[in-house]
Amino acid sequence: MEPLERYTVEDHARWEGDWELVRGQPLAMTPSPGVAHQRATLRLARQLDEALEGCPRCLALMETDWTVSADTVVRPDVMVVCGVRGERVTRTPALVIEVVSPESARRDERIKAALYAEEGVPWYLLAYPDQRKLRVHALEAGRYRKVAEIGNETWSTEIEGRRVAIDGAAVWPREG
Repeated sequence: MEPLERYTVEDHARWEGDWELVRGQPLAMTPSPGVAHQRATLRLARQLDEALEGCPRCLALMETDWTVSADTVVRPDVMVVCGVRGERVTRTPALVIEVVSPESARRDERIKAALYAEEGVPWYLLAYPDQRKLRVHALEAGRYRKVAEIGNETWSTEIEGRRVAIDGAAVWPREG
């Protein structure tokens, strides 16, 4: 079997539509997120943004490309990046959140988890709007270990000397 073609960040920049590039392999983004996905993304990003307000080094970003290497560009739903210079994210985030849908589950739970661990992302959170759950993974010895699963509880950590907390009750849309 012939090897698959490999692409670069330069190729990625010329493509039309929404694509990610992982180790030279193109991955089409899933269709536009649904309402529950968008609301969870916004609420998570808002909490992180407020927690980091006034921090001179760290930013909470939504739907922003992270250029990992010459052959890898991904677009996490939410990330916290410290020490950003310019308009492009090229540094490893301190925290990444992916909001998981049935269409993105394999990519978020396996492909991106492996990539983020390999790149040294200390915190990887998976949000499941349909279950109203947030699974928190800490990087330990090059692998992620689930350290918490929250519904309406609060989880917190420290990033650049600042307490960053996520209140699960404020993430999930109220029923009724």
